[in-house]
Amino acid sequence: MTDEGRAPRLCVTNAKGGTGKTTVAINIAGALNDRGHDVLLVDTDPLGNATEGLGFLEDYYAEPPTVFDALTDHRQRDVVDDVIVAHEEMDVLPAAVDMQDAERELTIADLMARLAETPGADPDALTPHAVNMTPEAISAPHAKDQLSKVLDAVERPYDYVVIDSPPYFGELLDSSIYAAGNIVVPALTESASQGGIEMLFDRVDALGRETGATIRVLGAVANRIETTNEDQRMLSWLQEAFEGVPVWEVRKRVVLQRAFARGVSVFKYSAGSDATRWFDAIAADVERQLGPEARA
Repeated sequence: MTDEGRAPRLCVTNAKGGTGKTTVAINIAGALNDRGHDVLLVDTDPLGNATEGLGFLEDYYAEPPTVFDALTDHRQRDVVDDVIVAHEEMDVLPAAVDMQDAERELTIADLMARLAETPGADPDALTPHAVNMTPEAISAPHAKDQLSKVLDAVERPYDYVVIDSPPYFGELLDSSIYAAGNIVVPALTESASQGGIEMLFDRVDALGRETGATIRVLGAVANRIETTNEDQRMLSWLQEAFEGVPVWEVRKRVVLQRAFARGVSVFKYSAGSDATRWFDAIAADVERQLGPEARA
């Protein structure tokens, strides 16, 4: 499927844990749904926090085939439609416990791609070390496109795809960012966030050079803001670091935790709360940047 014929994708990502990444992803998806869009939330975190949080723990422990097979076996791409589950606000492509092996499989795929470009090397030599991956799955000088191929195989049309990525650097994170082509970066307003964001920028630049992909930063979510001097200083730093794109402000509210515990976005849990206004503003900006008029 061409970029023009597929739903816009965005990846909510930060390799630093504890930024509220999954809560942000669920509430962006919930906000887009509240604005009348059909949304697919994709959980690529092997720990499955979004999957469990939305009430699909049984699917996380499901027997194969799972998203792992669709991701690592090019002959099973079409199982993705059977794996997708329905939530009251969005459809969900759940993570699965066997995604713990996905990082290794995608690393082998990347090595296969490199060997395919090396005169005299045999990518098939790595096949015995993989669970599913074979050189036949590789169609580019890299293997960062495996998740993108899975999403291309989804038959149901969606208006938006929101990917909740793993909170660490690696092949799964690279594949999630590559599949989306657009990222939203959640960050806490504390000084410890700076290093992680700078490392993420470096990784995105490296991924673009390696694959030739254009990866667009849609904006940053300044998350769990409080009224301290450090919060204000970090807001200023984020606005400088993300110059030219929005820095959306989400203040610390217990309603977001309660909505997550209930397995829904804040739009279902507490419609009309100030948290819904913040995430509605993010969704409106996503529409502005990725909607039909922006793609025309």
